[in-house]
Amino acid sequence: MSLKRVGGKSDGGVDLLGWWWLPLSSGPQSTSITPPRRRIRVLAQCKAEKKKFSPNYVREMEGVWHMHVQAHSLSESSTPVSELGTVALLLSESNFTTATLTRALGSSVPFLLMHLPSPPPISSDSRVETALGEVGTAFWNPALGGAQGLLRGELDVRWERDQRGGGRPGLWYHDKRVQNWTPDTPEEYVNGLEDTDR
Repeated sequence: MSLKRVGGKSDGGVDLLGWWWLPLSSGPQSTSITPPRRRIRVLAQCKAEKKKFSPNYVREMEGVWHMHVQAHSLSESSTPVSELGTVALLLSESNFTTATLTRALGSSVPFLLMHLPSPPPISSDSRVETALGEVGTAFWNPALGGAQGLLRGELDVRWERDQRGGGRPGLWYHDKRVQNWTPDTPEEYVNGLEDTDR
């Protein structure tokens, strides 16, 4: 994912905005001249609260997602849509309640929920390893990951164990781990957009 911070007083409920570049579908639209990636718009909200993540945030993000999609379709009505859809990403330092997961699971909005635990304090002792940027859990709903969802059921999240007994979620596509990728050059970015407009 390539995300930019946009939060502020008039952010429309969006803290981060950007793109998620994923492998092309293996469907009939894949050809040898098609670039290896497709892009999906990402709208993200970040919550850093000590209490558990409430379903109210899911409802709020549903409204933000609908407003964004409606505004985007109206403003781009005369030009082809260059992305395959929009995903709502909720990032939280606290765990998700069962009610929150149930609400997201039943939503028609494509949701990705990620629990990013607070990092431990950084030790001044150079012998102590500090793990930054760990992902506690990752959860998506059928509107995103299901067979009829935005990702067409082609990707899945798997828990990847490390040698120290820990682990993290990883994204897999047709039994291969998806590597992090964003366009290297403006030309690669533009070419990808032109091909997804077709």
